[in-house]
Amino acid sequence: MKWWENEKVSVVWTVLRIWLGIQWIGGGWHKVQGGFDASGFLQGALAKATGETPAVQAWYETFLESFALPNVNIFNILIPWGELLVGIGLIVGIATVPALLAAAFMNLNFLLAGTISTNPILFTVAIILLFVGKGAYIWGGDRFIIPFVKEHFLQKQQQLGQKKNEKAIAN
Repeated sequence: MKWWENEKVSVVWTVLRIWLGIQWIGGGWHKVQGGFDASGFLQGALAKATGETPAVQAWYETFLESFALPNVNIFNILIPWGELLVGIGLIVGIATVPALLAAAFMNLNFLLAGTISTNPILFTVAIILLFVGKGAYIWGGDRFIIPFVKEHFLQKQQQLGQKKNEKAIAN
């Protein structure tokens, strides 16, 4: 076992994971409650793509203009609910790796849109927790769910393999 996957050390990762989850729930909850509209944010990001030293790269500006803005209604649902679900997953430690990947992806997109705020800190914590792997969810629901799912799918694969062998023998 690697030192960062140790149960005692993983308490630190659990505290970081829960803190990160609280940050995401806070952001998502306000957006879900307040009737979130991403169009203002997207327009602001587009404004940051101009000038002598633009904060938004030209390729990302193209993405915002050609995809995000025309589909803002989809983003109005994905962003608040994504933030809320990421937060819940991180707090309870269920689907931790997908939640961390989604968190890092959202932070990266907020950064690419020229929004600094807490995004570099949240992005860094998500990346650290991804690198510590199992240590990030030892104290969470994944500790029980992952072995159960692995065992269930391993049994299914073995059963399928046996059926294939029986068919091959029968032919």
